[in-house]
Amino acid sequence: MIRDVEPQRTRVSGDLMHAVISLVGIVVVMLFALYLRGIASGVEYDARNAVNAVEWVVDLPASMLQQLCILVIVVSVLLQLIVNKEWLQSTVAAITLILGFAAAWGVSSLITLVGNTTLITAFISAGTNVGPSLLPDFYAALAAFLTFAGPRRMRSAVKWGWNILIVVACVLIITSWSTVIGAVVSVLVGRMVGLVVRFVVGTQNTGAWGMQIVGGLKTIGIQPKTLTRREDAAMDPELPATLVDDLVEHSRIYDAIDVDGSRYIVSVLDNQVHYAGYLGQVWQWIRLSGVAVRHDRSASDATHHHLAMLLGLRALGLETIPVYGVTDVGESSIMVFRDEPHASACDPDTLTDDDIVSVMDYMQAAHDRGYTHRQITASTLARMDNGDLFVAGWQNGDLASSPANVALDKVELLALLAALYGVEHTVEIARRVWTDETIVDLIPFVQKAAVPAATRQLPGWDKHLLETLRGEMSKLVPEEEADNIEQVTLSRFSIRGFVMIALLIVAVVVVLTQMKPDEMIRAVKAANFWFALVCLAFSFLAWVGSAITLGGFMDRDKRNYAGLICSQMAQGFAAVSMPAGIGPAFVNLQFLRKSGYKNTVATAIMSAVWAVQAATTVVLLVIIGIFTGRNALSGMIPTNTLIIVVAVVAVVVSLAMLIPPIRKIVLSKLLPLVTSYARALLETLTQPRELIVGILGGVVLNIATGLGFWAALLAFGYQTNPIETTFVFLLANTLGSAVPTPGGLGAVEAALSVAFTAVGVPSTIAVSATLVYRVAFYWIRIPVGALASKWLDRHNLI
Repeated sequence: MIRDVEPQRTRVSGDLMHAVISLVGIVVVMLFALYLRGIASGVEYDARNAVNAVEWVVDLPASMLQQLCILVIVVSVLLQLIVNKEWLQSTVAAITLILGFAAAWGVSSLITLVGNTTLITAFISAGTNVGPSLLPDFYAALAAFLTFAGPRRMRSAVKWGWNILIVVACVLIITSWSTVIGAVVSVLVGRMVGLVVRFVVGTQNTGAWGMQIVGGLKTIGIQPKTLTRREDAAMDPELPATLVDDLVEHSRIYDAIDVDGSRYIVSVLDNQVHYAGYLGQVWQWIRLSGVAVRHDRSASDATHHHLAMLLGLRALGLETIPVYGVTDVGESSIMVFRDEPHASACDPDTLTDDDIVSVMDYMQAAHDRGYTHRQITASTLARMDNGDLFVAGWQNGDLASSPANVALDKVELLALLAALYGVEHTVEIARRVWTDETIVDLIPFVQKAAVPAATRQLPGWDKHLLETLRGEMSKLVPEEEADNIEQVTLSRFSIRGFVMIALLIVAVVVVLTQMKPDEMIRAVKAANFWFALVCLAFSFLAWVGSAITLGGFMDRDKRNYAGLICSQMAQGFAAVSMPAGIGPAFVNLQFLRKSGYKNTVATAIMSAVWAVQAATTVVLLVIIGIFTGRNALSGMIPTNTLIIVVAVVAVVVSLAMLIPPIRKIVLSKLLPLVTSYARALLETLTQPRELIVGILGGVVLNIATGLGFWAALLAFGYQTNPIETTFVFLLANTLGSAVPTPGGLGAVEAALSVAFTAVGVPSTIAVSATLVYRVAFYWIRIPVGALASKWLDRHNLI
């Protein structure tokens, strides 16, 4: 006796994902049409040259070919659907055909409305015109129709329809009736429409049902007398995971009784619904860095792996849901479990410390043999009829796991227990099972990316829990080593990663938009080679000066002289994507941390370097100004603007401090940090020997940059007083660098050109010298800085 329900239409998440991919494809193809027109034209040229071998194709009437293509494809596909009594499928497929035409007309009108001549030209052909017919609409219509009527692996008419459409498209491109860009965009538009409609309407479930399941069970030695689908699972469209089949997601559950009276639990996983789980695995693989993640493309892959996991754990003597076997039927994979012993979910409130220890022992035994779970949550804690606790839900687990995966498992368990029973209690219990060294090794992995979403939704979870857990675990580390523990990079989409990607994009934009190679080449060619080389030498000397300042404040045993020079070189690469001054500070801070300094001390040293260099610049300006009498640029200082900015900041800070909650946060959390930082900075700046060395480095840095511009002027035959040139340069460069553009781009050039023109340097020479100076002190530093950054990274110094 079989008691089952009629298969329902299923919304396949893969349809939506593929629709998004089609949309991305449309955008990419249009960008090709705009910016890589030569490639597209070359493809069309090669295709049309092929017509020499098939000249008879030219004589085919294109309109008739299109109509014949539409007729053959539509009729053949609809006939197959009607013969198979798929009335809804055939009806919506016809509607989708019309929607494909409408979408092509809409996209054509939109492109025409934008009015970009280059883009429009890419679509114009013998068979299209500006306006609603800019795209060859029949491609979109047939693509939408075939996509909804598919998939092609299940319907032969759909498969041959796609083949005919591709052949006809090639013929029409060869005969210039369509362009490559137009045909591709039209097909992608239709594909997107078909996928969206298919997702909304749903796809007929093609998995194993009723007698098909019975037939599959017979292949693994079960002769079912009855097969009954569980009503709760049948009524719930979400197909919730249950313990009876070890928490398989999206499965259908059946009870089966064999002819000999044996009872079984039958779990059926369809390819269509498994796709959501596959996408989840792919997302984990994309999101996590340096962690092995499974991605089972089919239900069969997932089920077979699940069986191997359960059998392997049972071979280790560990309790699992009792599995019987696996069989595949068509688009479904069937996993069979014995109906006894039974497992039940655990109520976390009833667990004792000994119970928690037994769970940790269970996971440790699995980890010792390379088995990892990868999704430990409260719902995976289960208990057998005999009272034994175990961890269920091994479908996404893995074997032969890496140390990183084992560490993630332990962190998942610690985070779960911390949310349920508190941080201190969890660490105390963990020390009963694991060594202190094991717990300390887990600290770099304690981060949000390692914790499942279900754990983060528990009532005991809060956004500071992981920070508290790290702090409690860090108490097991000697104080001098605690600040040197850095997080392992798990998430590819961390804030730091986002910032680095953003900076890289800014750097690329800066290089592409601000670099003017023609002007630079002309300036460099006109310059005296030897003086241009002297300018470049001063650029390298400036690195030495900044390295002296930084090294002067570092302990002798922590100085890596090669690392010091390379860290200053690396600032040249950082400057391309950060405002002037920010890049060097960032690189110095990272270098100091990697050299063994705690955060507070590293920040103090970095600040001391900045303070010394800034103070040295100011003092040099005052001294040179007094002795040379230069005041020509005093009017350039934006006094009013500076006062307004300072006043606004003061008002904002004052108003903020009037609000009690903000004042409390500032006094209780921020003030102690500032006090600690100020104390460390004062201690750094009050060491005479280090301060003298730092000032010496600051003088070398400032004099080298000033004389670098003096050499750039000499490269064009214009002689100036080097001291006065240094004064004008330092003042103009300081003002230009205050503008928050990457490396002061634009602002520095403008300030230097205007400043030296104002003091009598011919404008053409001032501009040319500025370009040569920026080549030596900015543009050449970018590739050198990139190489230095790689060296520092390879030696773990940044």
